[in-house]
Amino acid sequence: MKHCYVLLSILLLLSQLAAAQISLDTVARPSPITLYGYIDGYYGYDFPHPDNTSRPGFFYSHNRQNEFTVNQALIGLRYDDGNIRGALGLQAGTYPEANYAAEPTLLRSIYEAYAGFRPLKKTWLDIGVFGAHVGFESAISKDNWTVTHSLAAEGSPYYEAGARFTYKASDKLTLTALALNGWQNIRDNNRAKSVGTQVQWRPTEKLLFNYSTLFGNEQPQDSVRRFRYFHDFYVTYTATSRLQALLWFDIGKQEKRRPDTKDDTWHTTAAIVRYQLSPQWFVAARGEYYYARNGVVVRDLGPTPNEPDYFVRGGSLNFDYRPNKHVLARLEGKILNARNPIFANTDGAFRHTYGNLTSTIALSF
Repeated sequence: MKHCYVLLSILLLLSQLAAAQISLDTVARPSPITLYGYIDGYYGYDFPHPDNTSRPGFFYSHNRQNEFTVNQALIGLRYDDGNIRGALGLQAGTYPEANYAAEPTLLRSIYEAYAGFRPLKKTWLDIGVFGAHVGFESAISKDNWTVTHSLAAEGSPYYEAGARFTYKASDKLTLTALALNGWQNIRDNNRAKSVGTQVQWRPTEKLLFNYSTLFGNEQPQDSVRRFRYFHDFYVTYTATSRLQALLWFDIGKQEKRRPDTKDDTWHTTAAIVRYQLSPQWFVAARGEYYYARNGVVVRDLGPTPNEPDYFVRGGSLNFDYRPNKHVLARLEGKILNARNPIFANTDGAFRHTYGNLTSTIALSF
C-alpha cells in the first residue's frame, strides 16, 4: 500500500502542475494535459450464492455480492500535443484486486502507463501498459452498454504491456500491430513474447467492423510450450439516433497438452441491443454463450472432473439513468445456465443455474 500512496502523491502533484499549466495557456492554445477520474461504486446480490461475498471465479468486474464496495476508482493524467503523447492512470477497487492478482503488488495499481510519439505522419508508436486491443468492452464499466461485462470480455484480456504501432490509413480505416509480454501480462511470465493485430473499419458513420488477433506461448517458464491463437470479431450498428446493436464473436485455440489429446478450443458470442428511451434513460438487452474445451482459459471456475468442458449461456437486462454527463446510475439483472453444475449454492452444493442483480453509481470527470 505504501507504493500506491507514493504513486498517488506523485500523480496529484502532476495534476496540480497541469492545472497551473492550463492557467498559463491562452484561450487559443488548449493545454495538451488532461486530468481524468472515475469512481464506480456498486452493490450486487446473487441467486443462489455461497455463504460468502464472492461471485463465481470467472467474473473479474463487479465480482462481489451482498457487499457495498467499489469496482474501480481511477485517477490519471494524459498528455497529447499532436506529436508526443503519454498517460499515467492509477486504480484501486475489487476489479484490479481480482484481475491483477497474478501481477507484482506494485504493478496492480497501474491502469495505464505509456509513452509514445509519431515516427511518421498518421502513425503512433507507444510503449508501456495500455488497454487491450481485443474485445468491444473496456475495463471502465460506464463506457460499456451493460453494467456487468460479457462472458467474452471476462474471458479475454483487459490490459496489455508492450509496444503498439498504429497507422491511420484514412478516416475510415485504422491498422494496429503489437508486440506484447503476453495474454494480459504486465510482468512477463515466460520470457516469450506475443504478437497481435487489429483492423478497425468504419465504412459509414453507422457501421464499425473490428477484427483483432493475438498469438503467443502463454505457458509459464517451467512448462512445455503451448501456443495460443485468438481471433476477435465484432460489429456495431447505429440504426437510429436512439437504437444501437452489437454482434460479437471470439474463437481461440491452444495447442494440445499431450500428444494423445486434441487442441483445447473455445468460442463465444454476445449480442446486445441498446435503446435510448429518453434523454436520460437507456435500456439494453444481452444474449450470450461461452464454450471452452477442458475449461481452457476459464479453469478457475471449476468444471467437474468427469465433464471438464465449460459451456455457459445466458442473458441480461440493463437500465441506465444519466442525470448529467458526469453521473450514471445503472441496474442490471442477469441469468446464466451451465451444462455442468458449476455454480455454488448456499448449502455448499452446485447448481446449473445462476442469477444476479447489480446496481452501480459511477462518477466521472
